[in-house]
Amino acid sequence: MSYRPLSLDGRVAVVVGGTTGIGRAMGLGLAQAGADVIASARGAANLEAAAAEIEALGRRTLRIRSDVTDRASLEALRDAVLAGFGRVDILVNCAGRTQRTPTLDVGEAEWNAILDTNLTGTLRACQVLGRPMLERGYGRIINIASLGSFVGLFEVAAYAASKAGVASLTRQLAVEWGARGVCVNAIMPGVFRTALNGQLLDGTARGREFLARTPMRRFGQLDELAGAAVFLASESASFVNGEVLVVDGGFLASGVNQ
Repeated sequence: MSYRPLSLDGRVAVVVGGTTGIGRAMGLGLAQAGADVIASARGAANLEAAAAEIEALGRRTLRIRSDVTDRASLEALRDAVLAGFGRVDILVNCAGRTQRTPTLDVGEAEWNAILDTNLTGTLRACQVLGRPMLERGYGRIINIASLGSFVGLFEVAAYAASKAGVASLTRQLAVEWGARGVCVNAIMPGVFRTALNGQLLDGTARGREFLARTPMRRFGQLDELAGAAVFLASESASFVNGEVLVVDGGFLASGVNQ
């Protein structure tokens, strides 16, 4: 067997939560590698801009809204992609939410809403868009884990619990679906400034602590996640299954930094 390069020519990728932040960066990376990319999200505001960026790279796309808390919307997304492209080769699950609250004060509504988006929403998307992959006997699913999948993060218990669940769900699906041709992995970003976490990072003691714990002494740039997504989506990762690929500037390796 010869080495298979990082090309996604002819592949069809769906990025759920793909119009902003991490999802947008990964979707553009997949498009640059050759895939047609459907970037879908709940809000309409960024849908057109994301689609236009994909088309500017010479790739095909669709403008379809979806909400990971609404299974019917995911089914409509799947059906539209199958009608327009005939298949789904790659699924990236990027929809997420967080809220900083002392754990003693977290209400059940807040807890349930965060888990419903981050964990159950990932499950819904894997079930709905993974089914045609399993029927074809081929697919690549990439979930988004978090530092909170592995270490405690102050006052975001619901978010951390949901992301620990995403890492576990990734391994579970890899065990169940690997023999059927679908590889399921996750990417664990370190600290990347996005609209989701900006208020927690910018000019705060929390942000300064994250920087001090990151040996590269900076936050990640969103396009630095694209290579990891392209790798896991490509044939170069054909025997990679059930892994959480860490892209964190050394945060998890960090002990004493000075």
